[in-house]
Amino acid sequence: MHVAVVIVGFRNPDDIARCLRGLERSSYADFEVLICENGGAAAFSALARDLPLALSGGQPVRAVLAPGNRGFAGGVNIGLRETAAADAWWILNPDTDPYPGALAAMVARLSEGDCDAVGCTLHLPSGRVQSYGGLWQPWLARAVSIGHGQGLEALPDPAAIEARQNYLNGASMLIGRRFLEIAGPMREDYFLYCEEVEWCLRGAARGMRLGFAPGAVVLHYQGTTTGNVPEIATRPRAPMYLNARNLLLVTWARFPWRLPVVACAAFLALFLRYPRRGAWRQLGYGLSGWLAGLLGERGAPRWTNA
Repeated sequence: MHVAVVIVGFRNPDDIARCLRGLERSSYADFEVLICENGGAAAFSALARDLPLALSGGQPVRAVLAPGNRGFAGGVNIGLRETAAADAWWILNPDTDPYPGALAAMVARLSEGDCDAVGCTLHLPSGRVQSYGGLWQPWLARAVSIGHGQGLEALPDPAAIEARQNYLNGASMLIGRRFLEIAGPMREDYFLYCEEVEWCLRGAARGMRLGFAPGAVVLHYQGTTTGNVPEIATRPRAPMYLNARNLLLVTWARFPWRLPVVACAAFLALFLRYPRRGAWRQLGYGLSGWLAGLLGERGAPRWTNA
């Protein structure tokens, strides 16, 4: 199975270089790497200056420049088109460091034939699990990371996770050809956040199944590009706004009849989450995103430079 590793960059060549070093240690050799740079011509030049033509194992590495900042989904879709002959696609964040056996474990799970896309064990630099997979709660417009906070020594039950999850974490997910052909590409109008949730929910509605490979482990530094830092009270405007907006956009797309209830629940959740942590500015960012989502606004926010 030939895999195309698709990485979306945004002015972060150091992250990409570290990710490539991780890929270079991969025990699975049949892959290529395609990097889509969203950060403009200067960023593309900086990336290309030190980018190898191939990894030490012979896997080709190629970078393309996006026509403007297309957001995460736009960059992924460019990568999918540029590697259309692949059998599967590993969507991988630049701020990750995959373990040597990660791709082999995901390919093995996908090759079993009873699933169409595969997730992995993502963990944070603290050594705690970020997620095994995701559970979207449609009445609350809430994305729950399964296993979040557990130690890496825990042994997850793959069958239980596969029975529970309904989306994969977009930082690392292996997408099979059948999934792409039936579900179609990612929606680009979300710009950032929740695209993988909608993609997986759309795929599930069309009969696609999600697998989990516990032996696939990926370290995720999280937020080095977007600024979505762990401390809520210091998070910048974009991640707060876009996350709140896109939670409602997922509802518009997949469960529109639930929107009145979901909008109220999401509004209440903002007040339950931010003021008690002293994050009043972030509450404002979230409320403006909530209103934008309620109104169905899409694409890059007008106040960004995208």
